[in-house]
Amino acid sequence: MYLSIIIPTHNESENIGALLSFLKQNADQRLLEIIVVDAQSTDQTQAIAQQMEAKTIVSTQKSRAKQMNLGAKHASGDVLYFVHADTQPPTSYLDDISEAINQKADLGRYRCAFAPTNMWLNANAFFTRYDGLMCSGGDLTLFVRQEVFWQNKGFDEQRIIMEDYAMVQKIRKNKQHRYLIIPKNARVSTRKYRTNSWFRVNIANLTVFAIYATTDDQTLMKRFYQWFLNPY
Repeated sequence: MYLSIIIPTHNESENIGALLSFLKQNADQRLLEIIVVDAQSTDQTQAIAQQMEAKTIVSTQKSRAKQMNLGAKHASGDVLYFVHADTQPPTSYLDDISEAINQKADLGRYRCAFAPTNMWLNANAFFTRYDGLMCSGGDLTLFVRQEVFWQNKGFDEQRIIMEDYAMVQKIRKNKQHRYLIIPKNARVSTRKYRTNSWFRVNIANLTVFAIYATTDDQTLMKRFYQWFLNPY
């Protein structure tokens, strides 16, 4: 297995340096490259990524789906690993993903642990060990074999929200593709909860999941998130 890590960014100067340093410190020859796809940040995100010797690509549009597809087009690894800038996988991420691929997994993710955490966030994290729609998400990182990714046309670039869920669901419709939840935790930032509250974030998530499961109205989901939650 050879891995290409793809990180979509926009104004992530507070996080990108630490993440890149962590990924490199825990890497070996199986990590071919780290690709940062930046949506024209106005801070030092691009400069930091370049200083850390990550392959840095500029996207003309701020769209995670488009940014991640762009990164995948430049990736040479047989496995793609999509990581958010404010998320940190376990130190054993290369061994974990390699073992999953050896177990014939085509795609998968980690469980979640929030940092810092509390009783309510621990409750949210607990359910990420289960295989359910609301127990997943891009924050938990996502690995997928490159062949399978492109067979399914990657992320839907028409989506402005829930692109991770939609792609995973599309791939998993083919029962031959094996999906695996690695029984370890990715450390997920709590900045969304700090800027808002546990209650507001969970109400927002429940509402958006309900829209996704019924009408899948992209504009409505995005507008609700922007109206109900403070920027983070």
